[in-house]
Amino acid sequence: MDPLLPRKTLAVGRDLLSAFPAVVIQGSRQVGKSTLARQLVEGRNAVVVTLDDRRTRDAAVADETAFVEQCPDGILVIDEVQREPELLLAIKASIDRNRRPGRFLLTGSADLLTVKGRTDSLAGRAATLRLRGLSQGELASHPEDFVTSLRVRTQPHRFSTPWTRGNYVAAIAQGGYPDTRGLRPQQRHAWLDSYLDRVLERDATLLPSGGQTRRLRSVMSLLAANQGGELVKARIADGADIPPNTITAYLDVLRSLYLVDELPPWTPNLTKREIGRQKAFVSDSALALRLNRQTEQQLLPLTSDSIGGLFEAFIASELLKQQSWSESDYQMFHFRDRDGVEVDLVLELDDGRIIAIEVKASSTYRAEHFAGLRFLKEKLGDRFLAGVVVGMSDTGYQFANRLYGLPAAALWQSTT
Repeated sequence: MDPLLPRKTLAVGRDLLSAFPAVVIQGSRQVGKSTLARQLVEGRNAVVVTLDDRRTRDAAVADETAFVEQCPDGILVIDEVQREPELLLAIKASIDRNRRPGRFLLTGSADLLTVKGRTDSLAGRAATLRLRGLSQGELASHPEDFVTSLRVRTQPHRFSTPWTRGNYVAAIAQGGYPDTRGLRPQQRHAWLDSYLDRVLERDATLLPSGGQTRRLRSVMSLLAANQGGELVKARIADGADIPPNTITAYLDVLRSLYLVDELPPWTPNLTKREIGRQKAFVSDSALALRLNRQTEQQLLPLTSDSIGGLFEAFIASELLKQQSWSESDYQMFHFRDRDGVEVDLVLELDDGRIIAIEVKASSTYRAEHFAGLRFLKEKLGDRFLAGVVVGMSDTGYQFANRLYGLPAAALWQSTT
């Protein structure tokens, strides 16, 4: 068995436990929530229970108050709390009686605000820690904070890497699930197939509209086929052969299970022709590749025209992972207007400044790659911190003031 890799969210979780009565670790199945929870309470007075166990669920239902009070002087860890969402009401009442920080550590594989049954948001009582699959920096045990690095480095283009197209393709095919590390391709395919079957057949039933396994899988496959593209709900409904008025409900299920991520449009009124349509992609790159029934070998040739969307979604996913621990607070969007100006990723910092990123599955930098970045730089003025074309070159490049080309590996190999 491969050794446990240190998660960069471990320090974040410890900080949250020191300040809030409850911390909720949320993310898709098998991204390491239970392992992280156990690491957070290691060496502390704690009771750990899982609601995946039938007997534990029976005890929770029999006496909710006694169940949540079973570790009054320490930390009660409840794994997969979405299995009995009404426990949140008892947890809320317990916290209102005693607001000591670090009383409850909960994990959930579904958005607790969307599961069936009586539930509570724990607003003002709990902090949420989103856990995603392993990042490239975590896999390499390397520090990574790309946004902060761009903010403080004066010459970010002076970066080089041994990563080649083959490395990026291998990383896409590997994905971020801890359990797939070290598996051969056929073993990984079998794991991914079984994983998706179980999530859609079991966890999805806890959610409204979640009992349609075949339709959910069809929607997932169509999103994977348009990985990183704009979400046109009518097209997805037509491709999945489902009524158009139900597509939103199916998308909500997949989003609530943390299988799909969405990027909202950035509409700062720079022009009157901005398009307010979300982008959507399957969160894990290996799962998207498997849904497309594509292999690593099919993405390797330079003539492959299917890697572009996969590579863009892969980069977006890495930045979403870093968002959990970055020293810089930022939100992610994409930009496009009706005149054809577009930028793949727009990162808005808490001070209002912008980092714009264009993703190209190319080993060369071309002037046309910078067109959208130049547009935003002109419109934003001093708000524009940097524009970066992220690609597969082995070296960085300065195109103009505040406009750079960088190897994608700079996301997880650059340090501040």
